[in-house]
Amino acid sequence: MSRLTEDTLRIANDIIDRYPIRKSALIPLLHLAQEQEGWVTDEAMSHIAEIIGITAAEVLGTCSFYEMFKRQPNGEYQVNICHGISCHLLGAEELIHHAEETLGIREGETTNDGKFSLEGVECIAACTEAPCMQINYRYQNQVSESQFDDLVQQIRDGERSDIPKHGALAKIRQEMSTERIAGFESIDESAEPVWLKRNGEAK
Repeated sequence: MSRLTEDTLRIANDIIDRYPIRKSALIPLLHLAQEQEGWVTDEAMSHIAEIIGITAAEVLGTCSFYEMFKRQPNGEYQVNICHGISCHLLGAEELIHHAEETLGIREGETTNDGKFSLEGVECIAACTEAPCMQINYRYQNQVSESQFDDLVQQIRDGERSDIPKHGALAKIRQEMSTERIAGFESIDESAEPVWLKRNGEAK
């Protein structure tokens, strides 16, 4: 267990500088701590409390409120399979059972090699793409059992650099084909999020 490393602390300070009130950076810093260790350690929470000027209890209160923050060691790749109503009707339960067989674990467990953790989750707001899932919060849409197996094997073989270990939710943008977005002719996929540009201009 550890506090934030020097490299992580540099990023943390850059994030803090974007906010007029230091404690407003709490949730991004929790994501950062989780990306460092794969889960949010007590030491990291205490360190975050120190650098943004709040109590460790306040950090814990926020960390324990949100499902995406893990308070114990977790797999390098968090597999969340949606079982909301749309996904349920289109085979989510069968997909979860298949995932359990493929990974050799039950829902809520982590593989022995520490590679994958599996959870069934409520709606992840991609109902038109059911059954859908996330791996480290990267969306995978209309997933079949064979596609699930392919994804797992690609990750094991190191072929999915687009899904980093312990991926942070703050870096995610859901992809949607341009023809399904009203009012847009095209999308520059390489462009930074608007909020990031605005924060950069404000510095």
